[in-house]
Amino acid sequence: MSALTANRIVSLLPSATELICALGLDAALVGVSHECDFPASVTTRPRVTRTRIAHDADSRSIDAQVREELAGNQALYSVDIDRLIALAPDLLVTQSLCDVCAVGANDVEAALCRLPGQPRVFNLQPERLHDILDCVRALGEATGATAAATALTQALDARIAAVRARSERLPAAARPRVALVEWLDPWFDAGHWNPELVELAGGVPVCGRAGAPSTTLEWAHLQALDPDVLFIACCGFDVARTLSDLPIARALPGWTSLKAVREGRVYVTDGNAYFNRPGPRIVDSLEILAHALHPTLHPLPALLPAALTV
Repeated sequence: MSALTANRIVSLLPSATELICALGLDAALVGVSHECDFPASVTTRPRVTRTRIAHDADSRSIDAQVREELAGNQALYSVDIDRLIALAPDLLVTQSLCDVCAVGANDVEAALCRLPGQPRVFNLQPERLHDILDCVRALGEATGATAAATALTQALDARIAAVRARSERLPAAARPRVALVEWLDPWFDAGHWNPELVELAGGVPVCGRAGAPSTTLEWAHLQALDPDVLFIACCGFDVARTLSDLPIARALPGWTSLKAVREGRVYVTDGNAYFNRPGPRIVDSLEILAHALHPTLHPLPALLPAALTV
């Protein structure tokens, strides 16, 4: 894709919004999704999507609604076409990785058919950690921000390499077995790039598959895995919202028998800001996880929140 000839960008997902701003293109960002909340400056941008998911519902109800809508090929999100037309974007940045995370590809195509001027579409589909960095480079090229993208990827690569180098000093016996999960009712493991983050941070992932979608994790299976560390980063939830679900987990039979629980190695972090957004803050996620697993080996960078021990 060649560089943009005009600067009117609409982002349809939070990670893309973060990346656009990290590339210094925030002035060109004329519209965002209903979930875009970082950096704080984007909260004043016009919202071009809406959700049918009742986020104030309990987690099991949200999961049931998502499954029902997807099974019936119903859209979880809708696009405000009139607002999109008024914004007259040159570029739409979207994704095809997960229909639960943002507007689906079919809905984007339907919106494009009604937009004048044929804006270009940049589609993000990262499945592994290196894919996220590739997206930074590719979006930089597509928007004429190549120099900024190069500087950003070099900085992110350097931070990843620093964590990797420290973790490589660990003997195998010092690497805890880690269950990184992204939902508690029902349980879901965290797939895609997250198992890679566990390995880089000095752990051994016991659930989730690198490059593959997250999957339902039966409680009995998690019990059988009996991880040394249980790291909770619920998709779309901040720490406070996740903590409200923790009593559900604690009430399960055998909860207190888990090694992670017995040894005080259950952690909660902000899954909405970290871990589940494949943008620049995925490296923040790595550093938060690494510090939780090996606090004396991996210092927590300034301004990053430590995972909460529960």
